Amino acid sequence: MILSTIPALLLQVSLWEMVSRAKPIPMAVFVMLLGFSILSWAIVFSKWNVFRKSRLANKQFLRAFRKANGLEAVALAVEQYRISPLVTVFEFGYEELERQVTSKGTLVNKLSLERNLQLAISEEIAKFEQNMNWLATTASVCPFIGLFGTVWGIIDAFSALGLEGSASLRAVAPGISEALIATALGLGAAIPAAIFYNYFGHVIREMGARMEDFSMEFMNFAERSFGD
Repeated sequence: MILSTIPALLLQVSLWEMVSRAKPIPMAVFVMLLGFSILSWAIVFSKWNVFRKSRLANKQFLRAFRKANGLEAVALAVEQYRISPLVTVFEFGYEELERQVTSKGTLVNKLSLERNLQLAISEEIAKFEQNMNWLATTASVCPFIGLFGTVWGIIDAFSALGLEGSASLRAVAPGISEALIATALGLGAAIPAAIFYNYFGHVIREMGARMEDFSMEFMNFAERSFGD
């Protein structure tokens, strides 16, 4: 009877009023969950912007690379595509290729060139993966923080019920409201973080595949132009 009438009471009180009246421990839970949520959304918007720009720059750089008459021409134009991860792969490969050609007059160590290209790919993937651990942490930890707030709110509600000595709605409503808010905040922080963590993981794998493809294209160009 009491629980069935609680939603009607909660509708009469604004969310802000319920939060502002919370006791210290529930308030600490709310602030912690809000902090996780703000941080995760900041990372989401930042990553989204970086991936969008990187994809566009990749297309533009790849088009310029394929139209160029030689690697020297590409090297002179890389600054305008700096945000593209393919530029880093190109620069690592071009520096190693130039070093070999300058000293030996030809490409003599293909394995060394391949290693340099792989180092560039690993470096770019590591950049893309920065702060991804915070999304994973938010997705995995926030439901438990919310659950702690929920349990604490229920304990507080039953404690108030015991002090009242009767099944009073006024006694249990604050504790139940704190419990429900903690649950909502925990899920509200965790669900978007989990969705974007999985989505960005897919984007990073896609970027890695594009860099692998470009490294093979670079190797083919180097072998045709400077191979024995």
